Amino acid sequence: MATYKTQVVGSGGAVGQREDLTDVIYNISPTDTPFMSSVGKSKASAIYHEWQTDSLAAATLTNAAVEGDDATSATLAPTSRVGNRTQISQKTIQISGTLESVDKAGRKSEKAYQLSKASAELKRDMEKILLSNQAAVTGDASTARKLGALQTWLNTNYVGAGTAGSGGTTARVSGTDAAFTEAMLKSAVKKAFVEGGTPTVLMVTPTQKQVVSAFAGIAAQRYQAPANKATTIVGAADVYLSDFGTLSVVPNRFMTADTDDNGEVAFVLDPEYASIAYLRPFMTNELAKTGDSDKTQLLVEYTLQVKNEKAHAIIADLAE
Repeated sequence: MATYKTQVVGSGGAVGQREDLTDVIYNISPTDTPFMSSVGKSKASAIYHEWQTDSLAAATLTNAAVEGDDATSATLAPTSRVGNRTQISQKTIQISGTLESVDKAGRKSEKAYQLSKASAELKRDMEKILLSNQAAVTGDASTARKLGALQTWLNTNYVGAGTAGSGGTTARVSGTDAAFTEAMLKSAVKKAFVEGGTPTVLMVTPTQKQVVSAFAGIAAQRYQAPANKATTIVGAADVYLSDFGTLSVVPNRFMTADTDDNGEVAFVLDPEYASIAYLRPFMTNELAKTGDSDKTQLLVEYTLQVKNEKAHAIIADLAE
């Protein structure tokens, strides 16, 4: 008589059970790039991208002429010629033939999925570079060219304990960190206004965004709470009403200082006076095959064009 052995299946599941893998990939890494999204785009035609700035003569109380006098000789000030180096940023992906062919959860094409990720990562890198304290590097056969980032350009309207950068070629020097105050912001906005600027954006780190929310100049926000619904508590600052115009308060995840001794910064910006100049826009290059895989390079060559640094202001050396 045959004897049959019964298999007892517990909480671990039965033999042959299909794996339970959802067909969705959850990725919460931030992809927003507020600075790049707010400023304009322009075209560069050389690895050293140049533009001109100018200003009017100072207003004077002595402009009075004698009737009938000859015209005085003209004293004309030339324009200022400034420029910035282009920088190449890139990402490379490599996908095996097998990986592209097998059935995958959450994406049909591994190559398309990885290119999408690389594109988002490249834009994040650009945002961080553009807002940094990186000074321009000319570059050579063994050294990469680097653009002069925003912190190295803003020197006329500077609020901070350290020393301002200059012309994109000199990085700012950090001073002793201090807590961000409304008085600092008022000073920066006033400096920009006196120079002729009309800034509309206050771009801050996540830490400084919470500090700004407590400033007195924040626009009043009121929500009427119906008796039968939950009350909405407003604890954010989205608009700052300065003496010289309204500023949108924009938090930027990629402005956080890399080192503790470098402090954080806040930018008072007029987006019309900055742009990203592209020598080569975003492109993909299919690289030569050397085996059973496809290699693709995603590349962009660009620089920061600060059309006139007097239109903006920087508040530096802010305590984290």
